Amino acid sequence: MTVTTPDKAPVTDVPASSGTRLVDRVFKMREFAILAVLLVMIAVTQLGNSEFLTEQGIKDLLLNATILVLVATGQSLVVITRNVDLSVGSTLGISAFAAGLYLQGGGNPVVAVLLAVLMGVGFGLLNGLLVSLGQVPALVVTLGTLYIIRGVDSLWVGSRQIVASALPDGFVDFGSGGVWAVPWPALIALAVLVATAYCLKHYGSGRELYALGSNPEAARLAGIPVRRRILAAYIFCGALAGLAGALYLARFGNVDSGTGSGYELTVVSAVVVGGVVFTGGSGSVYGAALGALLLTSINSVLPALGVSSVWVLAINGVLLLLAITVDRIVALRVATALKKRNARHG
Repeated sequence: MTVTTPDKAPVTDVPASSGTRLVDRVFKMREFAILAVLLVMIAVTQLGNSEFLTEQGIKDLLLNATILVLVATGQSLVVITRNVDLSVGSTLGISAFAAGLYLQGGGNPVVAVLLAVLMGVGFGLLNGLLVSLGQVPALVVTLGTLYIIRGVDSLWVGSRQIVASALPDGFVDFGSGGVWAVPWPALIALAVLVATAYCLKHYGSGRELYALGSNPEAARLAGIPVRRRILAAYIFCGALAGLAGALYLARFGNVDSGTGSGYELTVVSAVVVGGVVFTGGSGSVYGAALGALLLTSINSVLPALGVSSVWVLAINGVLLLLAITVDRIVALRVATALKKRNARHG
């Protein structure tokens, strides 16, 4: 006997990613808005001070942003996973001193940079293990390692200081040299930024970081190796903090026990201002880089306009509050859009 099965009713494609598309559109608009503010700010400063955008002025602007862009790139990956690394400033400081101490003894500059990166990887691994395997809140873990690393740095460095005259000339020249107004460290930061953005967009492991940050439990049920991804994000963040320490040494040639102190707050501000949502799952490293460039540009713009640098911290605080407010508004809009979508499609 032949059994005839009724034809299946056509299934309407549900736009399951409508909430995500809304988030993406809003944060792309936000990145363009940051870029527009940055360009307007630079243009106004140039009108008020014609010496601002000279070749040396552009080079200084990029050099000032390079270190923060590097660390913010690593921090953005951690924040995307709904975590944070408050130890990046301490990692930068101790890595810079380790590289400088090695170079003072006649070491090879390339090996010095690798030493700084490996030191950063070690601290990132420690943070990642405690957060992913130990299931300890990231804020608690990295606040603890911040003080531990800073304490070790203070004991190790003591009253000693690395100065540019004790470093190889080629290493110091690399920190300020470059192609026209674009310094070598800025080109390194740009290469790291582009490579990281490409991996986040085109590799499954990168996209899984967003899924993990959006909903950790759903990501776990979907088979995403949550602990490995968190561990990898922390290791990468530590590695870039170590690399930033080596470039800091090349840029300034001066390192002591206070190097990097308080830097973690500036990094977090740059990431959040750049549109990486602190609750995870949204944002891009390009936005974090723009946030870093905006914050460091303010430090250069205000003195050029004759404004007291005392206002820098206040302006950074206002930008941070505005960014958090925007994040909250976006979250509410997405929730409303998802409710309407679910009601429409049953």
